[in-house]
Amino acid sequence: MDKPYEWTSFDAVNKLKRLLHAKIGHCGTLDPLATGLLICCTGKFTKKISEYQQLPKEYTGIFHLGATTPTYDKESEPESLKPFEHLTNEQIIDTTNQFTGEILQVPPIHSAIKKDGERAYDLARQGKEVVLDARKVTIFEFEITEIKLPEVHFRVVCSTGTYIRSLAHDFGQALGCGAYLQELRRTKIGSFDVANALTPEQWKIYWKTGIH
Repeated sequence: MDKPYEWTSFDAVNKLKRLLHAKIGHCGTLDPLATGLLICCTGKFTKKISEYQQLPKEYTGIFHLGATTPTYDKESEPESLKPFEHLTNEQIIDTTNQFTGEILQVPPIHSAIKKDGERAYDLARQGKEVVLDARKVTIFEFEITEIKLPEVHFRVVCSTGTYIRSLAHDFGQALGCGAYLQELRRTKIGSFDVANALTPEQWKIYWKTGIH
């Protein structure tokens, strides 16, 4: 499925459940503000969910330089504004080298990771201090595809467990101006490609035509 903007992954899966009248599991949750590929499994293929979740993932998107946000994306308001106009294309592109290969990454405190039995985002919303441990992830490819300051367009291929929101934040810190994730789209999971996926509305039309 090609998950639409502002839909949760569960919204998308529930749409399919109502259409297919089947039990469905999905591989790799996408944030509501992200779009793109969501693998949904039914029947005997539900046994492959954990296998699919371990596959490398490809994302495209936009970093917004010159500010940070508490959630590391557009869900919260920009703060800590800093100048970015002095940065050159070469500086921005060279900074990708710091985040290529095996790196340590701290997940966003506004994430679904559990801390002391509670979701980190629940603790953060309660105003409680949340400290998450860094963990190893692998960035196989990190390409800057276009620069239109303050927007930096990118493509990333990474291991499972990688937070692109954290990558945006850390990238901005390395540049000295701050950054947050403005836009994100998951384009591939292993050999699965979003080019072959259908939106919920397309699924509805497809199913109603009876061509399945």
